Amino acid sequence: MGSCIICGVDVDGGGRICDPHQEDVVFDFRGDSPDELVPSRFYRGVVDGYAEFGVFVDLAPGVTGLLHRSELDRRLDSLHWEPGDEVFVQVKGVRDNGNVDLAWSIRQADREFRGVLVQDGDDEFLPEEDGEEDDAEADESDANDDDIAAEGDDEPSETHDADEPGEGDETDESEAESADEEDEVVETTDADEAAETDEAAETDEATEDDLDDDRERVGIGTLADAVGDAVRIDGEVVSVRQTGGPTVFEVRDETGVVDVAAFVEPGVRAYPDVEVGDAVRIDGEVESHRGDVQVESEALVLLEGEEAEAVRRRLAEALTAEARPEGLQPLAGDETVAELADGLLDAAEAIRRAVLESRPIVVRHPATADGYVAGAAVERAVLPLIREEHAKSDAEYHYFTRRPLDDPVYGMDAATNDATRMLQDRDRHDEQLPLFLLVGTGSTVESADGIDLLSVYGVDAVVVDAEVADSETRDAVDTLVSPEIDGVDADLSTGALVASMASAVNDEVRDDLRHLPAVSYWAETPDRYVELARDAGYDAERVAELREAVALEAYYQSYQDKRELVADLLFEDGGNLAAHVSEQFREKLETEVQTATENVVTEAVDGVEFAVLDTDGYTHRYDFPPTPLLLDDLHRRNADGEAYATVGIGTDELFIRTTADVSVRAVAERAAELAPNADVATAGLREGKIEFLSGERDAVEDAVVAAVAEAF
Repeated sequence: MGSCIICGVDVDGGGRICDPHQEDVVFDFRGDSPDELVPSRFYRGVVDGYAEFGVFVDLAPGVTGLLHRSELDRRLDSLHWEPGDEVFVQVKGVRDNGNVDLAWSIRQADREFRGVLVQDGDDEFLPEEDGEEDDAEADESDANDDDIAAEGDDEPSETHDADEPGEGDETDESEAESADEEDEVVETTDADEAAETDEAAETDEATEDDLDDDRERVGIGTLADAVGDAVRIDGEVVSVRQTGGPTVFEVRDETGVVDVAAFVEPGVRAYPDVEVGDAVRIDGEVESHRGDVQVESEALVLLEGEEAEAVRRRLAEALTAEARPEGLQPLAGDETVAELADGLLDAAEAIRRAVLESRPIVVRHPATADGYVAGAAVERAVLPLIREEHAKSDAEYHYFTRRPLDDPVYGMDAATNDATRMLQDRDRHDEQLPLFLLVGTGSTVESADGIDLLSVYGVDAVVVDAEVADSETRDAVDTLVSPEIDGVDADLSTGALVASMASAVNDEVRDDLRHLPAVSYWAETPDRYVELARDAGYDAERVAELREAVALEAYYQSYQDKRELVADLLFEDGGNLAAHVSEQFREKLETEVQTATENVVTEAVDGVEFAVLDTDGYTHRYDFPPTPLLLDDLHRRNADGEAYATVGIGTDELFIRTTADVSVRAVAERAAELAPNADVATAGLREGKIEFLSGERDAVEDAVVAAVAEAF
């Protein structure tokens, strides 16, 4: 039985810290299994590397945990840790698959804890006790030496007087021999160090001679069945990251992707001449690392000439064969979607190609129910492909990101955020630049500046939008799919359009997507999608609950993707979660609608009835529901006849809802003529948003009402 190093009470099992003081000390972990970690304890670790979703921290060789960005007390991009830095984290828990979840520690130095302990498996001891066992062994060894010496003393020996000739000479000779032996030891040590240095240098200068001539190339996709085997792989480097230990090269061939670990010394870049895009040949041993397949490199050689060309040719052929879907089968047999098949197949091919090329995919969509449905449809289709392509268990977080937008416009704020992140990932982690998929946004000229910023870096952008698109944007992106562009008269939502595209990306999830189009419509859902949802087990009430629950969750923490929560709502929920959240949605919306209705000002202008709401004075601007959703509901409830308009006006922005097909851009242009000092401009076609100078608010309200009346 041990005693607590803080309070001195007895601790069962020989431990050195009692339960009340578990979080008062920091542990140096020396175990070899995540299962030995103790939840709630604080551990010393070393930063292994960054990902989009957090930081990997090595707690011991072969034991790594994830500090998710949601656990940080600051933004991930403001964290100044570098790979190899010593840090302190708390273990939240260990999952069944061995993944370790970490939490942030505000204490980042030994002195900030009340003590330090070493945990070696189930053993706990003070750092200064670490050498006691070795000392005991050394004492035993010394005792044995003394016994041997004592036995020697019992033997007869010849004695000499100090004055006898030859004594001094014999002593000098002995000392000289001893000195020679010491010199020899020093020389040997220096030679060994030199040999180690040469060996490290050779690691960076590997040639074909370092490869095993007897090995034949195997496909990366077969390595899961070859753990423990010596293998050779040929492929292309898709990323390089330096950890506190080895350098990890992510390599792909025509069958898959795998991490290759190459070690020179801790934190030192192995093979510094090897970069992303290089063709390489690797001899190594297949290992299982934290549940993932990994190759421990014995030799890594740059390929050139015909050999490099052969690798790239195999990759290109595989990409061409795998990336293009066989065809598009629109959900519910939607003929309008079928007319857009060519563009949707181009978009699906771009997504599949990015997965096969190990290129990150960033999906941007509005933080609305329709936008979330579209983004979730793509996510549902792509994540299984990423898991199939990559051996790493966390690959689906690393290679796929959804970033909702507060406004359905891809403006400079969003583009600057995206450019900053992708350049950091490129420079810090040697990642490829991502594919940007913009759904329900990016198709109008209001997004031109944001898309232009991305184009400066040559990144690929795909836009899929069921709403109005400007022909000027066609040349700004690689692929643009829109009914307006192709002259198709459609009653599509973006969620419906993207769900069909997602089924082409991955046909195996088609059944999962059948109810999504119906969820994406607030009103006048096409019968074909209502029936499709019913066939999938979602009646009208269930569809409404999903729509309302997603809309509520889309508003809160709008910049977060809420991946797991949204998946639970749309795909995994048995009814309780969506029903519970949708009840909150209705309560909050009803309260706001009642307040707004009591303060709506109505007027008739040129035969058009207007309902005008001061959104600054009579809405909670920073709570649910957002102004566009509130105005949508007001308009649906109160619009009567063919000439009705709802206008919500705030400090410097205005929203329009009409029963006629009125162009918001045309209204803004006409209002700008009627109120020339207000700097009136279209801010968002999709949400009917117009911006202006706050000092001209009254003039803008009159000008917009007049412009809308003219448009009817």
